Amino acid sequence: MTDDIALTEFDPERAAIVAPYTGGFTDVPDRAVVCFFHEVVDAEVDAGRATWIGSFVWEDGAHDLYRVTRDGVDVAVYVSGVGAPLAGGMLEECIAAGVGRFVVCGGAGAVVPGLALGHVVVPTSAVRDEGTSFHYVPPGRTIDADAALVARAVELLDERDVPHLTGRTWTTDAIYRETPDKIRRRRDEGCLVVEMEASALMAIAQFRGVDLVQLLYAGDDVSGEAWDHRNWSSSSARRDLFELSLELVTRL
Repeated sequence: MTDDIALTEFDPERAAIVAPYTGGFTDVPDRAVVCFFHEVVDAEVDAGRATWIGSFVWEDGAHDLYRVTRDGVDVAVYVSGVGAPLAGGMLEECIAAGVGRFVVCGGAGAVVPGLALGHVVVPTSAVRDEGTSFHYVPPGRTIDADAALVARAVELLDERDVPHLTGRTWTTDAIYRETPDKIRRRRDEGCLVVEMEASALMAIAQFRGVDLVQLLYAGDDVSGEAWDHRNWSSSSARRDLFELSLELVTRL
C-alpha cells in the first residue's frame, strides 16, 4: 500500500531544520550553468576564462563555483554532483547564494533506437523514478518542465541549426537496474532518454520559485539488447552543449 511508503508523505512546510548553506559567497551572478562535464569546466579554468568564487563543501570534498563571462554577461558555473540528492543539494545552495536562473547541461542514455550520439534533447517532462523530488512536490508519476523556458531553449537551438528533440526523460536512482522491461515501459510512455537528476531539479526549481531548463545530449545507448557505450564521455558534443547553455542562460 502506498500509505506505507514514506515518500508519499509530502510535507509542504517551507522551513526545515537544516537550511541550504550559502557558502558565504558575495557578488554571485544571478544566473548559472549547472554542468556535468568536469573536463569542460576544467578547460575554462585552465584557459583563464573562469574566476573562482568559492566552494560548496560536501563530505566528498569541495565543489568549486566559478564566474565566466559571455557576451558581457556574468554567469556562475559549477560541476554538479551526480545523482538526484547531491545535484539537488548543490542546486539548493546555489539558489541560497542568490541565483535565480539556471540552465543545466548533461548527458543521458538513449532509450529510443536511432537517437544519434550528441543529439540534443530538451526535456519537457520527467518520470520521477527517484526519491528527491517527492520532498519538494506532491507525489506523482511525472513532473513537467517550465514550458516557456523549454520554448526559449528550442528557439535558440533552431537559430543555431542544432538538431534536437523535445520530450520526456526518465530519471532513475539506480543505473544498474535499467532492465529491458523497464526500458520498454519507459519508451512506451514517451521517454527519449534516461538520466539521474532531471525530475529532482525540476521539482526543486518549482518549490523555490526559480527558472530552470535543461539541455541533455544523447550519450550511451540502452535501447537495444546490449548496452552501447558509444565512447560518449569523450564526445565533442559536451563542449558544444556547454557553450549553448551559456548563451541560453544569458537570454533568460
